[in-house]
Amino acid sequence: MKAFPLILRAGAIAAVLLTSQAYAADPIRIGVAVGLSGANSVVAPAVVQSSQLAVEEINAAGGILGRKVELEIVDDASGAVGAQKAFDTLVFQKKVSAVIAMETSAARNAALPVINKGKVPYIYTSFYEGRSCNNWMYVNGWVPEQQVAPVVDYFVKAKNAKTFFLVGNDYAFGRGMLDFTKKYIERQGGKVVGEEYLPIDGSDWTTVVSKIRAAKPDALISATAGGAPNVSLAKQIKGAGLTLPYGNLAIDEGTAKTMGDVAEGLYMSASYLTSIESAENKKFMAAMQKKFGADLKTPNELSEPQYEAFYLFKAAAEKAGSIDAAKVTKALGEVSFSGPRGTVQMNKSRHTPLSMRLGQVQANGSIKILETFANVDPGAQCPNIK
Repeated sequence: MKAFPLILRAGAIAAVLLTSQAYAADPIRIGVAVGLSGANSVVAPAVVQSSQLAVEEINAAGGILGRKVELEIVDDASGAVGAQKAFDTLVFQKKVSAVIAMETSAARNAALPVINKGKVPYIYTSFYEGRSCNNWMYVNGWVPEQQVAPVVDYFVKAKNAKTFFLVGNDYAFGRGMLDFTKKYIERQGGKVVGEEYLPIDGSDWTTVVSKIRAAKPDALISATAGGAPNVSLAKQIKGAGLTLPYGNLAIDEGTAKTMGDVAEGLYMSASYLTSIESAENKKFMAAMQKKFGADLKTPNELSEPQYEAFYLFKAAAEKAGSIDAAKVTKALGEVSFSGPRGTVQMNKSRHTPLSMRLGQVQANGSIKILETFANVDPGAQCPNIK
């Protein structure tokens, strides 16, 4: 009878050990909210593929802090209402340790209150209009201070452009990008002779195209939601026979390749292009091709930063020695990752210096790099957040 308590005690110890082992094996869940439907549905598949490759590579190398990483992918419908639902699902139902997401600005802005409430690290991987600041958010995409100058300067110097027409979608990104662009054009001595906007779900640019024709600008610059609006606007400009220099501040390489001759000649400024000649980019492209084969979606400006962000989260968690939200958030500004775009570190008021490439879409859909601008500073985006 005396041995009975010992047996119980031994059983209790075994149960504790089993519980401890199970806890150590619990996966780290990372949420991805992306527009599988809506305006971003054109680019979302490439974003998902980049996320899948990053997680596969990280797990093959031992995971994060010895724990497997699991993806939780949710459709944000490319907009505010969908983003609120998607983030609520990820943060409070799936209980993710971080959200890594390429989204429209409308979706991002709607999601931030959920991030605040849940206190979850959030890496925003999309280029955007700048100056969105939050205690839990870091950004590894470009902002206007990095992206606008290459296009405008080229049009002024190489195309002798003095007058510009600006076209955008009527929401935070379109308005923010073109407000910055207009001010930059005027500082360079140019003049904006027209500025028009269409709702994010709009697709009929007929009236806008007529106004462009009437204004007779030297160059056109657009800032529409990534994906479908880029396609509809470019098609209608081409169909109207307008041949003026056209710079698109929101086009990505993947979308450009799906547009055929509609995109030919279009100018863009990007931090990532598949033609970057570096060992890291060649390794990335080879890994993507191996994993997805004929199903591979063209890696692009909206998907490659998603890949990097998983490695930045991994580095931050390992620096912190924990996935504690506050510790990881602090560490995100202290770590870096050397990948396809070069070395990326979100240490400039929660944003990152980036090398920018001025490119032009060729007849076969490839992007010819005309100029490269190394380590362009994002400027003072969030100086009051430490």
